[in-house]
Amino acid sequence: HVANVTFQKINQLGGEPLIHPPYSPDCAPSDYHLFASLAHSLTGKNFVDKPHIKNHLRLYFASKKPDFYASGIDLLPIKWQHVIDNNGEYFEN
Repeated sequence: HVANVTFQKINQLGGEPLIHPPYSPDCAPSDYHLFASLAHSLTGKNFVDKPHIKNHLRLYFASKKPDFYASGIDLLPIKWQHVIDNNGEYFEN
């Protein structure tokens, strides 16, 4: 889905928008490397306020080494190709 203003601007510039569903379970951000790991770090946690959440996130991201992020980025084309190969249909990871 594309916001109407954005759609009009794309047309004005001669582009063609890619029509896609607003949400695809095959590409949900929560399925990606970073967020799966983050979800695991949150298991069993109870936060009393926003500063505690921010602190947890700050410590979590600071604890990750560059190779953690690199491996997640390296997995993206494989994940995207899997979605393409399955014609956007749901699949189990």
